Amino acid sequence: MNKLIISIFLFVTTLSFGQKNHDWEKINTLKVAFITEKLSLSTKEAQEFWPVYNEYQEKRNVLRKKSHNKIRGKMKDADALTEKEAENLLALHIQIEEEEEVLDTNFLKNVSKVISAKKTLLLLRSEDEFKRQLMKQYRQNKGGK
Repeated sequence: MNKLIISIFLFVTTLSFGQKNHDWEKINTLKVAFITEKLSLSTKEAQEFWPVYNEYQEKRNVLRKKSHNKIRGKMKDADALTEKEAENLLALHIQIEEEEEVLDTNFLKNVSKVISAKKTLLLLRSEDEFKRQLMKQYRQNKGGK
C-alpha cells in the first residue's frame, strides 16, 4: 500500500507541476492520504484528528503569509533599509517566530489528546517524510526540464 501511495504521489506531481493553485490542492490531497496511511487512523480518530490538523494548518498558513508579505519581500532589499527599519523588521520576524512556536506547541498538546502520543510522533515523522519526497520529486522535475 505504501508503494502505491508513493507511486500515485510521484505520478500526480509529475503531471501537475506548473499549475500553482491546482498543484497545492493535489499536494494537500496526497498529504492527507499519506498521513492517513502512515498513522493508520481509525474512523473515529480521523473524524477527530482532521479538524484539529486542518485548523492548525490554516493558522500556520496565515503566519507564513504574514511573514512573507511583511518580512521576506523587504529582506531582499535589506541594503536599502535604515537601521531602524531593519530593527523593526527583525522584531517582527522574532514575533512571528514566537507565534509559530506557540501554535506548534498548542497543536501538539491538542492533537495528542485526539490521537496517541505515539501517533503524534508518527505524524511529525510522516510530515517530514512527505516534505522530503515532495522536494525530491520537485528537484527531479526541475532537473528534467
